[in-house]
Amino acid sequence: MVSQMKQNITLSLEKDIIQDAKVLAARKSTSISALLAHELVRIVNQDKQYRQARLNALADLEQGFQLGGSPVDRESVHER
Repeated sequence: MVSQMKQNITLSLEKDIIQDAKVLAARKSTSISALLAHELVRIVNQDKQYRQARLNALADLEQGFQLGGSPVDRESVHER
């Protein structure tokens, strides 16, 4: 596995959110940075999985499904 270089980002949040995040991070024995990094990775991976599933579903629809049986024409179905 190739190691990726990490890069810092800056966020501006309201003080009460930062305080609550500090408490949450302490309860989880981690840092705010680690909490945010983990959540951002989760969100990005979830989006990638969604987009891939959507592409797969669209490809399946384009290809169609073989449900068995024989094709019939309209006239033979409506014969009396």
